Amino acid sequence: MWDRLKAVHAKTKDRRIADLFDGSRVADFGIESDGLFFDFSKTNIDKDTYADLIALAAAQGVAEKRDAMFAGEKINETEERAVLHTALRNLDGGPIFVDGADVMPGVKATLAKMSDFANAVRSGAFQGQGGKITDVVNIGIGGSDLGPAMAYPALKPFAVGPRCHFVSNVDGADLADKLEGLDPETTLVLVASKTFTTMETMMNAQSALRWMEAKVKDPASQFAAISTAEKETAAFGIPAERVFGFEDWVGGRYSMWGPIGLSIMLAVGPEDFTDFLRGGQAMDRHFCEAPLEQNMPFALALTGIWHHQVCGYSTRAVLPYENRLLRLPAYLQQLEMESNGKSVSLSGDALDQAVGPIVWGEPGTNGQHAFYQLIHQGRQVVPCEFIVGAEGHEPHLAHHHRALLANCLAQSEALMMGRDFAAAEAMMAKKGYTGDALRAHAMQRVFSGNRPSTTLMYQKLTPFVLGQIIALYEHRVFVEGAVMGINSYDQWGVELGKELAQKLGPAVEEHGSTEGLHAGTAALVERAKAMRGA
Repeated sequence: MWDRLKAVHAKTKDRRIADLFDGSRVADFGIESDGLFFDFSKTNIDKDTYADLIALAAAQGVAEKRDAMFAGEKINETEERAVLHTALRNLDGGPIFVDGADVMPGVKATLAKMSDFANAVRSGAFQGQGGKITDVVNIGIGGSDLGPAMAYPALKPFAVGPRCHFVSNVDGADLADKLEGLDPETTLVLVASKTFTTMETMMNAQSALRWMEAKVKDPASQFAAISTAEKETAAFGIPAERVFGFEDWVGGRYSMWGPIGLSIMLAVGPEDFTDFLRGGQAMDRHFCEAPLEQNMPFALALTGIWHHQVCGYSTRAVLPYENRLLRLPAYLQQLEMESNGKSVSLSGDALDQAVGPIVWGEPGTNGQHAFYQLIHQGRQVVPCEFIVGAEGHEPHLAHHHRALLANCLAQSEALMMGRDFAAAEAMMAKKGYTGDALRAHAMQRVFSGNRPSTTLMYQKLTPFVLGQIIALYEHRVFVEGAVMGINSYDQWGVELGKELAQKLGPAVEEHGSTEGLHAGTAALVERAKAMRGA
């Protein structure tokens, strides 16, 4: 099937996308689910090609693998774990069994515990030693940071609880800048680390504890933990009632639906957090029940496979025309690149083609004044994924949102249509250019067009819609990984650097030895020491 798809691409790569539009293309290449609309008509995928892509997914048993995931089977084979972040949002579903035990009672009990704590903080029943909690500092990294740090600004119109701040980098500047101006007596610190041993998180947590000690008699009383390491959290001084754990079948980058999302719940409240879960649950149902041809996660994933594996486009740009989704590209970088940045199959064999594309992006319209020049006129093709709401949250600024929407739709059309030399020449001739100058100026204004894009549209960004979007991309990762025959749920590639950092830790200290280090690294260690006068 791969050879067939690549032959199709070779035959049709010069075909104009615009020429594919007939009376039914928009309907044929658009999928709606619970108010979320996905349009992939502005790609060079025709009906036959889409049928071939569906056949590829069927041949790889993706639907069966999907069902195994939802059933609690241990599809994370390299770590012998189930993959059940979907259980965290299974609010209305039946039991889900792992090793013969139904996990849903525990999921619901944890959600209830989170809700009770959030209500207590928001109402003032739980207070700091200076009064009602005004600020929450979430300390985590990777999956313990990127999800909540993305969702908090996304849901700002619903955030009537304490202000949230997110610390992730071990660079002390991150912690210092986030704590500046906060009152320790009315600040709650959440330490998010499953093992309570993550180096960056625990260093930041200890420094935050010392910051609070300067003004608070019992600083640990204003800490809560998102962890399964009860002994370690108790040693830190955090009682069990303020420790929120999650199981090993929830991967870090898939964990914002549970206790890792506590900061979101504190900000927006349990009711809106539940709406967020319901949005994810709605996408889960669509993913499981819709036929493959009208299945949004399959369509998004297969479009990505067509562009990356078949067409050979090495990157994809995520372009939310919604400023409150400014952290979504960074969130999706981890979700997609840590999940599918692999070169070995589940069986341990080297893959003969690249799997995960490079994911990047910025919100519109900012990106238009930064990197769209390359997207429109650079030689490399960058498939673009536009995300936009039909309306915003500010009625008095509705004209701003209409301008935003117009820009989004204009960009996708411009990428597809382009501008040929004849049109550019006529335009510059009207400005009085002739001869060689006319040709030179006209060529600068030629756009090749025929550049693919997709558009994801919704009415307004709400907790439910955000849940739909995040679950959609999670399932996209699953489908792409299943088609490629890899494990999307481990991340061994992040381990080696961690191991070397532990080895280098003593060396960078003032009197640390560089003996045993690689010569190139040792030289840089000594250079850094000299620069700081050590």
